[in-house]
Amino acid sequence: MEKNIPNHVVIIPDGNRRWASEQNLKPWEGHEEGAKNVEKLTRYCLDKGVNCLTFWGSSIDNLTKRPVREKMALLDIYQRYFQSLIDGKDIYENEVKVNIIGRWEEQFPEALKKTIRDLIEKTKHFEKKALNFMLAYSGKDDLICAVEKIKNKLEKNVQITAEVIKENLMTKDLASVDYMIRTGGEPHLSDGFMMWDTQNSQLYFSEKNFPDFNEEEMEKSLEDYSRRGRRFGK
Repeated sequence: MEKNIPNHVVIIPDGNRRWASEQNLKPWEGHEEGAKNVEKLTRYCLDKGVNCLTFWGSSIDNLTKRPVREKMALLDIYQRYFQSLIDGKDIYENEVKVNIIGRWEEQFPEALKKTIRDLIEKTKHFEKKALNFMLAYSGKDDLICAVEKIKNKLEKNVQITAEVIKENLMTKDLASVDYMIRTGGEPHLSDGFMMWDTQNSQLYFSEKNFPDFNEEEMEKSLEDYSRRGRRFGK
């Protein structure tokens, strides 16, 4: 029987810091391993037929409340990772459009912002696949901003519909989420992450910390999704 592959998969890569603690490493070394895993899982998911893949890279709190040394290391990882995407072949050969969503322009240094803008520009014409990174992103913040935008349009007699809300979100160009995967062994959602786009999502919680959530674990999660039936209230 043909496997049912979700169109849009979101991964919340929790557990980098706990993994580092278990290995007697610094927190940012856990983030480093996590970044390597993002690269492996991206290739794997795109090869498996996932058309839209989203990673939550950081919340606003991650960048404002954690120790400065950890934040600086995280920004350095972003800089190297995104530059490697630009310099590599994968996104071009697979025609992957890269989207960076959130308040990263308010939080990131100019050199990193330049790299991100370059990556977005080089991939903006691709349409086959999408790879999305949520950086300095909060779902609660996203929805509040959308309401503010709509409020400013009310003088034009805008009718509030689901479509109007969607087109005013930071995630307006992304398909609804079919499958949300959270690693790290804590089965909960955080900060209203993509709350509008995940309203009908299937959820999967892994006990593995993200650096240990390898291709084999990803395959298990896709197998689990394929076995599920969707009723959508019927």
